This record gives sequence, C-alpha cells and structure tokens, in this order.
Amino acid sequence: MIKTLLSIYIFCIPFFAFSQGKQNNTNTQPQLSGKIESDQGEAIPFANIVIYKVSDSSLVKGDASDLDGNFSINLKPGNYAVRFSFISYKEKTIRIEHGKNGSDLGTVQLQLNSEMIDEVQVVAEKSQMKLKLDKRVFNVGKDLSNTGTNAAEILDNIPSVAVDIEGNISLRGSQNVRVLIDGKPSTITGGSTADVLRQFQGNMIERVEVITNPSARYDAEGEVGIINIILKKEKKEGTNGSIEAVAGYPDNYRLSFNLNFRKKKYNLFTSYGTGYRKSPGGGTTFQSFKNQDTSYVFESTNNRSRASLNHNIRLGGDYYINPKNTITVAGFYRYSDEKNITKYEFNDLEVNGELFQRVNRDDFEDEYGNGFEGSLNYRKTFKKKEQLFTVDLQWSESDDLEKSNIKELSNLSEILTIQNTRNLEANRNLLFQSDFILPFKKEGKFETGIRGNLRTIENNFKVEQSNAAGGFDILPKFFNDFVYNESIYAGYVMVGNKVNNFSYQLGIRGELSDISTELKRTDEKNKWVYNNLFPSAHFSYELENKNSFQLSYSKRISRPRYRYLLPFMTFSNQRNLYRGNPDLQPEFTDSYELGYLNYFEKGSIFSSIYFRHRTGVIERITVPNNEGLTELIPVNLSTQDNFGLELTGNYKFSKKTNVNSSFNLFRSITNGSFDEFNLDNDVITWSNRTMFKTSLTKKIDFQSSFNYRAPQKTGQGRRKSIYNIDLSASKDLMKGKATLVASVRDLFNTRKRRSITETEELFSESEFQWRARQFLLSFTYRINEKKKRGGKPSGGFGGDDF
Repeated sequence: MIKTLLSIYIFCIPFFAFSQGKQNNTNTQPQLSGKIESDQGEAIPFANIVIYKVSDSSLVKGDASDLDGNFSINLKPGNYAVRFSFISYKEKTIRIEHGKNGSDLGTVQLQLNSEMIDEVQVVAEKSQMKLKLDKRVFNVGKDLSNTGTNAAEILDNIPSVAVDIEGNISLRGSQNVRVLIDGKPSTITGGSTADVLRQFQGNMIERVEVITNPSARYDAEGEVGIINIILKKEKKEGTNGSIEAVAGYPDNYRLSFNLNFRKKKYNLFTSYGTGYRKSPGGGTTFQSFKNQDTSYVFESTNNRSRASLNHNIRLGGDYYINPKNTITVAGFYRYSDEKNITKYEFNDLEVNGELFQRVNRDDFEDEYGNGFEGSLNYRKTFKKKEQLFTVDLQWSESDDLEKSNIKELSNLSEILTIQNTRNLEANRNLLFQSDFILPFKKEGKFETGIRGNLRTIENNFKVEQSNAAGGFDILPKFFNDFVYNESIYAGYVMVGNKVNNFSYQLGIRGELSDISTELKRTDEKNKWVYNNLFPSAHFSYELENKNSFQLSYSKRISRPRYRYLLPFMTFSNQRNLYRGNPDLQPEFTDSYELGYLNYFEKGSIFSSIYFRHRTGVIERITVPNNEGLTELIPVNLSTQDNFGLELTGNYKFSKKTNVNSSFNLFRSITNGSFDEFNLDNDVITWSNRTMFKTSLTKKIDFQSSFNYRAPQKTGQGRRKSIYNIDLSASKDLMKGKATLVASVRDLFNTRKRRSITETEELFSESEFQWRARQFLLSFTYRINEKKKRGGKPSGGFGGDDF
C-alpha cells in the first residue's frame, strides 16, 4: 500500500503539469483589479465578481476575491458591466471602459442588506492554505483536530512541520528552524521552545506562516526556514470574541477566551487561558556495551507523569491617531507550575543474560516558570497605496527554575543515595526593528529595514549528593554559572515587481553576530564574531487559471542553539546523559526550491523540488565510556546535501467532502567524522499527513487525519517508523453561535519514538512515548460571531493564493 501511495504522488506532478501546460498559453491581457470591502471597512473574502459585455449583456467571466478582499482578473480591452455580490450584502454594479493599460477600481464597498442580515448565516470560510511569493499561510481554525489543543499540537498538524514526542519542532525533517511570534522572536520561544509552546493556548492563534526559503526581510537564522505564529486580533467593529472550555482524559482541562472591542479611534484586544494537564508516558531501553576490557548489559523501563498548571494572558490596544498613523501597545505574561515524576528500573545483566543487580531510581521534579513580554509598534501609511513605515520595540524576560529530588537504591545494598539538583535559567531579550516599503510603478516594491536583537541567558546549575555523615556534598562537575550573550545587528534591501505574468523579488541582508559564552566558576570563555551577507531571490510565472511556477534561493545561517552550547548534563538518567558543546560553530546553508501550483476542476496541488547544501552541520552523536554509560553530544560535521520532493494538495469530492494531503520525500547525504567515529550517512525517507473531512449533516462535521514518518538511517543507527491517527467530530449549537467538538488524538496509542544506536562497541535499542492517547471534549461559544461554513464553490484553495 505504501509503495502504491508513493507511486501515485510522484506520478501526479508531471501529469498535472503536462495536462495543464497543453491547454494554457501565456496571457498578456490587461488586468482588472481592486479590493472589495464592507461599508465598515472590513475586507470581504470570496465575494463574487461577474463581468458582462455592455453591448449584448453576454457573460464574459467570473471570479472571487481572495482572503484579503483583493481581486485581479485578466480581461481583454472593452466596455463592461462588473457586478459585485456577497451573501447578506447588497449587489453593486459598475460600468467600466477597460483599456490596454488595465483598470484599477480601487476599493469597492458593499452595503449590508438589513433585511437579510438576521436571516442569513455567513458562508465564507478561510481556506486552510494560501500561497504567497515567499511563504505558505495556514489558517488553523479550519482543522477540527486543532480544537482544544496547544500551540505545539497545532504546529504538528501543519504540512511540512513535525513535532516529535519530546516537543522538538522540525520542518522538512530538520530541527534547524526558527520559530517567531507575530514576525518577531519572543520570550515564549526563549530557552525551551518545546516546553513553552505546550503551555500556550491554541485558540490564541489565528494562522501559521511556513517560510521554507525566507526573503531578505526575515532573519537569516534557521537552516530550513521560519515558522511564524500569528496571534488573533479581530478587525470588526464592536465587541466580539470567543470562549472555549476543554475537558479530556487523561487529565486535560482548559478554559480560555479571546475578546476584542473596536471603535473608530481605538481597538482593544485581550486573551486569557488557563489549563491543567497530567500526562502519562514512558519507555524501555536495552543497552549492550563490549570492548576488549569490559562487557556491560542492562535493561531499563521508565514510567513518567508530567502534571502542569499554566496561565497565559495577552492584553493590548491599537490607537488610530488618524487614518494614516497607528500606535499599538501589547503585553503578554505566562506562568507555569509543573510536578514531574519519573521512575526508572534498571536490570543489570550478566553476559549470559542472568540478573545480578536491580537498581531503582526515582526523580521528583518541581518546575516553575514565568515570562513577560511588552511591545510598542508605530505604523504609518501614505497616500500612495501599500507605502508603509513601521517601528517596533520589544522587551521580554523569563525565568525558569527546575528543582529535583532523586533517590536511588540497589538490591545489592541498603544504602539510599539521594541527589538534589537545582537549575535556574534567566532569559532577557531586547529587540528594535524598523521597516519601510515604497511602491513604484503599478506592481513594484522597494523595501528596506534595520534590526537589532540583544539577548542574554544565564544558567545556574548545581547537583548535591548525600554522604555517609548524613550531609550533602556538591559534585564539582555539575556546579557552575553559564552566561550566554548574543547581539545580532542586521539591515536589508529588497526590490520586487510584476511584469505581465512574471513576478520577481531580489534582496540582500547583512548580519553582524557577536556571541560569547562564559563559565564563571571555572573562568572558561568563548567568543565568536560573524559578519555575513545573505542574498535571496524569488521568481514566479503565472499561467491561466491562476496556475503558476515558483523558483527561489536563499542563504541561511544556523547558530548553535543555546542548549547545544550549555555544558551541563541532564541528570535524571545517569546512564544516558545529554550535554552541550561550548565549542560549536555555526552552520551555513544554500537553499534552492522550484514549485508548481496547479488548479484543476475539483482541487489543486502544489508540488516543489528542493535542494539544500549545508556546511558545518551540527549533529548529536552517542559516545559510550568504559562503564557502558552513554553521553549524547552535539558536534560539527563536514557537509550535508538534502534533495527533496514535497506535495501538498486538496481534492473536493463534493460540497460536503474533501481531502487535504501533504507528502515529503527526501534524500540526505552526510559526510563527516568525529574522533574515531565515521558519521558518513546516505538516507532516503518520507512522511505523509492526510486529512479527510466531511459533513455528516447540516450541523455535524467529521474529520480524520493520518500521520506517518518512515524509518530513517542515522549516522550511528536508525530511527524506526512512527505513525498516529486522530479523529474529530463537531456539532453546531445555539443557531451557529457555539460548537461542540469530540476528538481522540493518537487513536491506537502508536505515537512512540523507536530508535537503534549501533557502533562497534555499543548496541542500544529504545522505545519512548511522551504522551499517551488523549480523549478531548471542547465547547466554543462565539460572541457576536457565527460559525463560518462553506466556502468558495470551485475547487482549489481560493482566490489568487493557494
């Protein structure tokens, strides 16, 4: 079955490209363009546009506005009547004389039909994915499986993105990805992005932007690109919002709300979420170490429980000084309190497999965290359309304290060993950014900007162990103060234009990186200064029916993550430790991508071929010592080449049923070594996510999704396949003002990481599950809003964008 699916996916690309190419020729007709808004100034997506000849009233063509209300239609010169319509709005007809230079109708306003407004349910629905020149935009509200989830779980439902069982985020198979909030680094993605995103309420998120080849306006950080999380801020007049309550098993309880109040001069927005979750998990390990002097074998099991109580609140407002000047002030605060228990049982074996020692090790951890972020934004528009000047200032800080009490006892001894650990991490970040956009001609844009980002992280770590006298001794190897300072200064210039059906965007970004680390107690210091240029180029050629080709290039940098530099080891499991490497150097990546967007009668498909060449690749390797215990260490390798094919598509079987699917096939060739370890590797693997959605009745929707990641070779072994199935069903209540959703995540409890490490001296096989199967029931009530159902009647993802 897997081979069949793979064959169908690969076969689809040339078939669609060939079939469309035969019927499409270059279109050089002048364009009819504009934007459709309500009389309140709100963009109207998917409004109908119908064009008739004035001479005989014959129908010429029809189209629909995109998600932002914009439209652009290729049209022969002539005299036409253009009719605009949308449910609950009055129709409007405009007569035009369309010349060879095209026609720009500006803003077309539609008035609400007061006789219909109380009777008609709004049917427009944002498409799940929309394609722009340098990014893909996913509107997460359409996916039922996102209801009642946190930010990490939402990201795991995005095509191209994966979140492993430990919460690490990867894009197209690589964890070297930059996560931003509203286009900027944030305190919530500070020290441990994975931990904080699990606490972040998903209903605060409006959309997610996946940028696989970022242009020069974005940070150059991240090998495979950027994931940008956009938070909700409503634009409608008056008071509106939503309230959500979630209950689940195992223990998972959440309550949250979003509120927005807008008048002509100001807009106030706030959101709050609180949640309690207690998640069981665990796994097993078999490890065998053998060299000329030593043979060591053990089996282990671990059972863990992670219980967390968290709160997060966001508050802010826009003040419209006048129609062209706006000031925005916003603040965000989070607090978390976790109680984590991990119980290990180690069975030490003789060479013949007989048990000679059993060791029990229990870790009781308390973790407290809080973070604050404040931002000030100034936005100025001009008489010239799309001309824009912005200034952003942001300050964030967070503190996280982890305290563990560890008890270890062997059946061969009555001595109880007690260890206490304390780890305090403080994160401070200051960001300044200013951008300017100057349009020229009809479609051209010149962009420039500057940015400064100053970051300091301090980590104090201490481990104490009980002694025979009943006191505690500090373990010197695990007692130090680590300070990380990072200053990144950047500036960029970009220019882009559209000539007939051809669009381009060229840019270059300069970044000066000043990074230093210090271990205060042992006076160990490192300092690096990088001064680099990062060019980017994006090209697009549009065929008929909005089909298009895209070609892009960008140069990227991946500076070592803070935790990759931190020399301290995790201490919960002394037999398999992780430590950082303060001597790591940055990676550099040259990234190329060619994509083709194809619409057909009942759907659309976006296919892309990509290539990445990396130098100084950072990879984590397993190093055993003479006692058979292992350490996981990040090191710089030599080079890596990645070749990939990605497909994302939608097919609409009927008005009630559709399928979305994404598929990623890639090959990775690595050349490198570390000490005596040869880490050359050549791997081919793939992943797929398929979502099926249907309306069982007028008010009940059903959705199922399947996720699969194929086995993958590593430099020292392999990772086995991992898959899971999610189910969701929703029912509208209270005349569309409320929705009840029942869901199960990981239906068959199969989402487990299974891996094998195998070298000349070491064999290790492990299985681990971070969180067991979840059952969720959520209730959402919309304030002054109704659920948006239905959508554009034609296939595809709507409007200009995919």
